[in-house]
Amino acid sequence: MAKIAYILLCHKDPDAIILQAERLTAAGDYMSIHFDARANSRHFQKIQQVLHDNPNVTFARKRIKCGWGEWSLVQASLNAIEAAVEAFPDATHFYMLSGDCMAIKTAEYAHEFLDENDKDFVESVDFFDSYWIKTGMREERLIYRHYFNERKHKKLFYASFNLQRKLGLTREIPADLQMMIGSQWWCLRRQTIEAILEFSRTRRDVMRFFRTTWIPDETFFQTLVRHLIPEEEIDSRTLTFLMFSDYGMPVSFYNDHYDLLLSQDFLFARKISPEAKELKIRLGRLYATRGVDFQISNEGRSLYKFLTGRGRIGRRFAMRFWETESSLGRERELMIVVCKKWHVAKRLLEQIRQVTNLPAIDYLFDEEATALPDLGGIQATLGKRTRHRRALMRMLFEYFDTDRLVVCMDPSNIELLNDFYSDRSKTRILEIECQFTDDYLIGHARRVGLAGERTSQATLERLLPTIRNDLTYEADRIRDAGFEKYGRIHQAADAETNGEKLAAFLSISSEKGLQIAATDHLYAD
Repeated sequence: MAKIAYILLCHKDPDAIILQAERLTAAGDYMSIHFDARANSRHFQKIQQVLHDNPNVTFARKRIKCGWGEWSLVQASLNAIEAAVEAFPDATHFYMLSGDCMAIKTAEYAHEFLDENDKDFVESVDFFDSYWIKTGMREERLIYRHYFNERKHKKLFYASFNLQRKLGLTREIPADLQMMIGSQWWCLRRQTIEAILEFSRTRRDVMRFFRTTWIPDETFFQTLVRHLIPEEEIDSRTLTFLMFSDYGMPVSFYNDHYDLLLSQDFLFARKISPEAKELKIRLGRLYATRGVDFQISNEGRSLYKFLTGRGRIGRRFAMRFWETESSLGRERELMIVVCKKWHVAKRLLEQIRQVTNLPAIDYLFDEEATALPDLGGIQATLGKRTRHRRALMRMLFEYFDTDRLVVCMDPSNIELLNDFYSDRSKTRILEIECQFTDDYLIGHARRVGLAGERTSQATLERLLPTIRNDLTYEADRIRDAGFEKYGRIHQAADAETNGEKLAAFLSISSEKGLQIAATDHLYAD
């Protein structure tokens, strides 16, 4: 049975630290605490005094003054690890935590998970080939020596960096190491921890190198685990659920996130808001509970991306000059069918092909697998199709040797619609207005990754109004744009009414329009 020694780095809120230690050790696990030497000494004395008689708690023998981005964070971790290895000889795993982390699974679940997965869990990707670092220094973190804290001594930090760069004072990375990078919240097996401690004692050259790298807590353990442990024994992910905003700031969790957190495929979550009193109480009781059945749906990150993205609609980069200056052709007609239910639009297009013999293409800007002719590679990916949309459309007109072309688009593509309407060609839109049942919206949420098969009913019920409003908003944006030659057919309308709209859209007879509108099971889900 797995027994976990938690390595806790902390610097504030002694009452929360005491509670965290008591909760995690109550289930038989251990904790080794490093309390920042810069922090209030009375807080540390209170933690020691309250936890002194707890045999499952130990403290780093030497406390370090820690600074963000410095080696001090790694040294503090090593000090706490050494204390844990000595104090808890039967600990099988060592799990790095901060004071802002809380368990989102029971000890029973965590122990069974680790017993079934004999691996080291550490996010560890190639430093140079990955895009883990989004902005700021990359190789400069390693090849220059960093002696000052960037946040506390900014002028000295950059003066030292710029001087080294000007004089060419770079250094080599230790030849036998492949530099890796990843989250500092790892869970490592005992044999791995012991190998790292032994390596740190014998390879003084590597230790000297890391001591003056920038933000080594994202590279030290990540690199050494890959260096010392076979790849098949490493799972390159963290077991701590955390998310970041588009601005690089950690996302905080609040009282109403309890069900969402429990459904994620992680053991802990970070950061829990200080104001989330109820959430802390509920999660605090969870760890020692037995017999809890967790329904893992793992939709947290996709939900966050979806919901935060609602406030950014309408923003885009300026169009490239060749997009605005090129034209599909003054005499050409582009007919765009817009529908959120792709299967409905595809059925309609198939009937249009049969009745009118017009070339009609499904969701070419939304679906990678849409059948397209070979146009020299411009059709190969969605990214290329969107970037070179006018060139792509001209080539399709030429390929089919026609001046009339029908395509499908998702209602979310308002920028594409605006762009095609600004062209000198004749552009028409036909929107298919469908009815959306709750069952359909739930299926839609699962198809796009907003929910999983095990997402709770309560989560789905909270999500449904947002999805429904989002679909309404997309349709309203199209109508508010005031496009000329815009028509709309309704699922609830009769075939004769819809047939007239189709006839006007396609410039065909009323009889053919009715034939298309009367397609069997056109709106069936």
